[in-house]
Amino acid sequence: MLIVVIIILAIFFLWTAFNSLFMPKLPVNGRLSHVAKVSILVPLRNEERNAAPLVKSLRALTYPELEFVMLDDQSTDLTLSILGKEAGGDDRFRFLSGKELTEGWVGKVHACDQLQKEAHGEYLLFLDADVRLQPQAVENSLSLMQSRGAKLLTGFAAFEVPSFLSKLLVPMQQFVVFFHLPLALANRTMRPSTTAAHGGFMLFERNAYREMGGHEEVRSSLVEDVHIARKMKGSGHRVLLANITGQISCRMYERNGEVWEGFLKNIYNGIGRSAPMAFGLTLFYFFFYVLPLPWVLYGIFTGQPLYVVPYILIVLQRMIVDIITHQRWTLAFLMPLSALAFIAILNASMWTSWRKKSYQWKGRHYS
Repeated sequence: MLIVVIIILAIFFLWTAFNSLFMPKLPVNGRLSHVAKVSILVPLRNEERNAAPLVKSLRALTYPELEFVMLDDQSTDLTLSILGKEAGGDDRFRFLSGKELTEGWVGKVHACDQLQKEAHGEYLLFLDADVRLQPQAVENSLSLMQSRGAKLLTGFAAFEVPSFLSKLLVPMQQFVVFFHLPLALANRTMRPSTTAAHGGFMLFERNAYREMGGHEEVRSSLVEDVHIARKMKGSGHRVLLANITGQISCRMYERNGEVWEGFLKNIYNGIGRSAPMAFGLTLFYFFFYVLPLPWVLYGIFTGQPLYVVPYILIVLQRMIVDIITHQRWTLAFLMPLSALAFIAILNASMWTSWRKKSYQWKGRHYS
């Protein structure tokens, strides 16, 4: 059986390397077919730690036709005052006070819907407050989008991982995409089922976005990024998932508790609340990605080096993804622990749903 596992893991390694060829990177010096106004839209709720560095990042952008519309979503901290202070009279910035959350809407989706109504750009770039852009990121994103004929460009940023749980779980987002999503189908077909997206960076062509129905179409979704990308494909608009990690970074979570809450609300919803899928993933990741750790220990202590090979293969598979996505490659050695954390949070999220308990995020509760 060990030989069979080694062969399967070798296939997984080769597939991940091959699959990565179908995710384009942002160009370094992209050429534009035309220069159009871009509205950068940012919802913020209790983001005082991100407000100042966010504005600094936006002010450093080199694209000539920009407006920044930022919505304070019922914050109870100093988010709005910090934004105004850091903008320093820059007339490209506009600040909105968010309305009370409407029943049936998820908070972030509600905020994004308000933002798009105030946008004047031909393109709408929705950003999370914890995302940072390199100065030429906007023109390079537009260049790739225009050259591929896409109406939505999205991607997972290079993630900063300060806490231990973030080191285990956050890079797994990239791993799941490169391993499980057939990127050729995702980027070259209109199949909604082969779709991934990250809400931290979503660049829409405005007319296509509004023709699709905008965020109102996914008003109740906790994984609105994937669902709105599927809606775009369903409306006949091409979606491009790109490797944006060379020019865009994100510090999603600061503390272990934030990591747990964030993944808890998203992970079971992200697989459509499918219990069979959750059970299947649990068995799959436990057998192929957790067991290699005790096997490697067994192999070392018994002098049977073949038992070390599965661990080497899963580390190499993860390392490919980490290198491509500008993550610390040394985290690949934690792959069995990452898989164990993934299993734990997936089952906790499923259990929360089964017990009819609400998910919590930034003081709001969602069922």
